[in-house]
Amino acid sequence: MKLPRDLSGADLVKALAVLGYEVSHQTGSHIRLTTQRSGEHHVTVPAHDPIKVGTLNAILRDVAEHAGLTREELLIELFS
Repeated sequence: MKLPRDLSGADLVKALAVLGYEVSHQTGSHIRLTTQRSGEHHVTVPAHDPIKVGTLNAILRDVAEHAGLTREELLIELFS
């Protein structure tokens, strides 16, 4: 599955809620998400529209590693 090219920061926050991520706080244009699943994990999402592809890829790689999923499995879970 290919990365979505037109994903906004708000859309990514909604998608990550499926994995238990919740907004812990926001500073300017950056949203900090936290999950307690499989241990505490934090990720920062820029509130941009759209998120740059490289930034999105790095965020998803970090989330997939923490969740114990492959990048492909994560994309299917979040965007299918």
